[in-house]
Amino acid sequence: MADFSDRKLGKDAQMRAAINQKLIETGERERLKELLKTRLMECGWKDQLRAHCKDVIRDKGLEHVTVEDLISEITPKGRALVPDNVKKELLQRIRAFLAQNTNF
Repeated sequence: MADFSDRKLGKDAQMRAAINQKLIETGERERLKELLKTRLMECGWKDQLRAHCKDVIRDKGLEHVTVEDLISEITPKGRALVPDNVKKELLQRIRAFLAQNTNF
């Protein structure tokens, strides 16, 4: 049973790598990154995350905060703050890309 599961995980990783490579080759990855950046700015995500950073630094004290501390504190919050409509829009764009590139 584990052998099947391991093979499936390996195939999934290969598929993700192939899709990522195609996104890079076509320039779609950069377009998606720019879209995400724009949408996050529009919804105030960056400002919310900046405020959270300030809170973490204030709570722990500037002398006691490392970059690693900030990353570990902010990453989950940053992911959680991405609005569902932004996630859905990106997913739709990726699906449309995959539909146009049917060799996947």
